[in-house]
Amino acid sequence: MITFVLPGGSPQNRPWLNETAKILEVPGVIRPIIWDHWEDSDQKFIPEEKASLIDKVARGEEINIVAKSIGTLVAALMINKIPYQIYKLILCGIPLQDLNEDEKDTIKGALASLAPEKILCFQNESDPHASYAEVSEFLPVGVKVISKPRSDHEYPYFEDFNEFLKA
Repeated sequence: MITFVLPGGSPQNRPWLNETAKILEVPGVIRPIIWDHWEDSDQKFIPEEKASLIDKVARGEEINIVAKSIGTLVAALMINKIPYQIYKLILCGIPLQDLNEDEKDTIKGALASLAPEKILCFQNESDPHASYAEVSEFLPVGVKVISKPRSDHEYPYFEDFNEFLKA
């Protein structure tokens, strides 16, 4: 089992990435993904390329994904390539307001390809990138969305992550 942690695009997501990877209590390997453009501003962030590279690391293994913000799009692209390898998926802060229609369709289609019980979504009540209400309406029927009483794009719900991944 490999658990991939896919952060948001901004370098300010590094603390969330590190904390999530440190606190997760799951069997197998935990792979926090550091985006290239964090280290080298000349690198361009292309979600499709990131998903393809990560898929190669998965090498047929069963995987969990914990994704935040633009990492949710990378997760969806991975799911579209290897849906049979997904064990559990946690999405945090889907940034609907920052995505184009094709990207939204990619996420919606990927999630529809998985059994709803494999997916858990956290969306802060007033996340500036999409509210809980917007994300609840967007997601396929049956996908559980947990609202948290925050008005930011931070998702420090590590114990909740562990509870879902262990179930």
